[in-house]
Amino acid sequence: MINFSISERGNKLKEQFFANDPGICSERAKIVTQAHKDFTADPAVIRQAKTLKRVLENVSIWIADNELIVGNQAKKPRYAPIFPEFSFDWIIDQLENEPFELRSVDRFDIDEETKNDLRSIQEYWKGKTVNDRVKARLPEETFEAIKTSAVYAFGYAFGLDYVICSGIGHYSPNYKTILTKGFLQIKKDAENNIQSMGIPANGRDLDKHNFWRSVIISCEAVIAFAKRYSELAKKMANEETNDIRKKELEEIAVVCERVPAFPASSFHEACQSFYFFQLVLQLESSGHSISPGRFDQYMYPYYKADIESAKLNQEQALEILECLWVKLAEINKIGALGGYPLFQNLCVGGQTREGQDATNDLSYLCLDASKNIGLHQPSISARIWNFTPEEFWKKVIQVTKTGIGMPALYNDEVIIPGMLNRGKSVEDARDYAIVGCVEPGVQGYEYGWSGGNGDAPFFSMPACLEYALNDGKNMLTGAQTGPKTGLLSDFETFEELQNAYDIQVQYFIDHFTVITNAADLVHQEFTPLPFLSCGMEPCVERGIEVNAGGAKYNTIGTAGVGVSNAGDSLMALKKFVFDEGIIEKTEFLEILKNNWEGQEILRNRILAEVEHYGNDDDDADNMASWVAKRYCEMTEKSMSCRGPYSPGLYPVTYHVLMGAGLAASADGRKAGEPLADGISPVHGRDTNGPTALLNSAAKLDHFISSNGTLLNMKFHPSAVKSEKGESSLEALTKGFFFSNGLHVQYNVVSSKKLRDAQCNPAKYRDLVVRVAGYSALFVGLHPVIQEDIITRTEFMEMA
Repeated sequence: MINFSISERGNKLKEQFFANDPGICSERAKIVTQAHKDFTADPAVIRQAKTLKRVLENVSIWIADNELIVGNQAKKPRYAPIFPEFSFDWIIDQLENEPFELRSVDRFDIDEETKNDLRSIQEYWKGKTVNDRVKARLPEETFEAIKTSAVYAFGYAFGLDYVICSGIGHYSPNYKTILTKGFLQIKKDAENNIQSMGIPANGRDLDKHNFWRSVIISCEAVIAFAKRYSELAKKMANEETNDIRKKELEEIAVVCERVPAFPASSFHEACQSFYFFQLVLQLESSGHSISPGRFDQYMYPYYKADIESAKLNQEQALEILECLWVKLAEINKIGALGGYPLFQNLCVGGQTREGQDATNDLSYLCLDASKNIGLHQPSISARIWNFTPEEFWKKVIQVTKTGIGMPALYNDEVIIPGMLNRGKSVEDARDYAIVGCVEPGVQGYEYGWSGGNGDAPFFSMPACLEYALNDGKNMLTGAQTGPKTGLLSDFETFEELQNAYDIQVQYFIDHFTVITNAADLVHQEFTPLPFLSCGMEPCVERGIEVNAGGAKYNTIGTAGVGVSNAGDSLMALKKFVFDEGIIEKTEFLEILKNNWEGQEILRNRILAEVEHYGNDDDDADNMASWVAKRYCEMTEKSMSCRGPYSPGLYPVTYHVLMGAGLAASADGRKAGEPLADGISPVHGRDTNGPTALLNSAAKLDHFISSNGTLLNMKFHPSAVKSEKGESSLEALTKGFFFSNGLHVQYNVVSSKKLRDAQCNPAKYRDLVVRVAGYSALFVGLHPVIQEDIITRTEFMEMA
């Protein structure tokens, strides 16, 4: 196994990356606003294609020093475009009340001209955004459920009045189609379909006709966009005095003239074609988590051909990857999560469609690129199965030791059967990619809306338990939030409480089904995605746009939050209230409403005497497993406009926000404190070591959680410093996967270092940590999220 160090070019590009502060660009917002005015009468799918074409014709373009892969989404590196058609009020609110440039974390530069540009289009978008349209479509009861509950991760629970919907993301398109066909052929396919149809006189034929027209416009737009870079590179080459850089610019000009119009014919062309597609997808819609997926599989033929022909050696291929990795990290959007995450999940390893080991030389080089560049994007994941080569395991562990929180590890032996259970073919299931945080999806064939796009809400199980204890009322506000199921004092048995909890969960699942279906319909009608449809199979063949159900598989992914809080709370209630009668039911409810005030002795007894999930205790683990399974069983029965729901268990960082809107809970958690992340234990409650934690997590049913589960663990660097530490971490992970665990990821960083980074952020500008299902720049995170990472249990050894 060769370990390649970072290239000189990679070092320079990384320095350039940090020399550019994130900022906000108004170019796209202004162009889109005028386009919507100009193309009002067009069918939505045509309007969207024409709008994208105008954006690609008019946004500023540039080529930076040392770049071999080119393309930009805004006027400066790391600047974020604005997407007013999806939601806009919150942008204006931030301009006036919490200026982006004055944020202490997740800061964005913005000048007065940009602010005025955004203010100038505010009036046009009032009542017209996706957000406005979804709110108008919701039944009153559902809208009240959003506003008054802490079950969902929407702003209403925190006193805000915006941000239901963002754009569409959370998918992994078919990059192989783009690389092997090129957009000229995709355009020709659409033209042939129109010609074959003839007069669109039957049924929905006119919709198909207009969709294919939009595909043609979109293909022409991206081809012209690439040629703008070709012309710019030629101009710069003519003016360049350095012979080496002049030759590089001339090569860039040739590459951008060919791709993505034509099929890629080299590894460099394939990487550039991939990046143009990835970049323009980001400009079409404001959704994040547009995931490269199985990069080492669809890119390998180009790498292999260039290596065998001696056109390229491994070091040169790695240099191209390092250039591409920096460009992926450069893509930016404004969000609330901190650390500038885009969740571009790139997957290596696993199996082929035929069930053979898929690991290849490019799998290793991708891991080296992530280790060398050390940035938060792309979010790299490794697929593991029973026949993963030992050499690949060692590379994975070595990269993990660097402390970047990557790669995250996924178990084929659980995920593939789970996908088969959801109706995927065996070949498609084997070809799954990881999308966004932890969500499995069939590369190029599944449009899953996994994990929410600002639409599918994250779901708080502890909130449902709060309402089950308090007759459906919010303990903080007193509002009647859920159905009346009785007070804690009304329940004679613990099973009656569990039944009340079930009723609350079902009630809020029904409402989030309404929310996501409303959002789904609005996106179909108002913001179709013809450019994405070019790379999502078989949309072009069927003549059906992707939002309208054109993909082979159509699902909605959901995410349950707070498994261990709800499980531990039920354990406390069962032991202290129902089984042993240590405290009266009425008194306990009042204690929770009063946030444990004056009850530290009782609280400490609960913390000390109640068995907690995460310690390999069957009773506690089975309770957490029951909580998780009930959520999954109820969710999977729901149906969206395009297909079934797929349940998952992960929070991104919404466990922090959801905890902020929740009263004290019976597990000893105080009001406002974060919930536990994913299927991880409550911080500090896992006291029996990492093996016990993994044994607990393995007891959950990972097969039913087909939208993914998330397990975070943190090790002090000394635990994996030696070869023995590396071997122990490998053995620990293998044991968890053998016990049917789905996913695990490791932070290898000391709390001491993180504390120092809080105090001296300038020293740690490139410190990358694993947050939830993604890695981020630590100093860009909100202090509450930083604290959440620091206070995770830190294991000093593997036992």
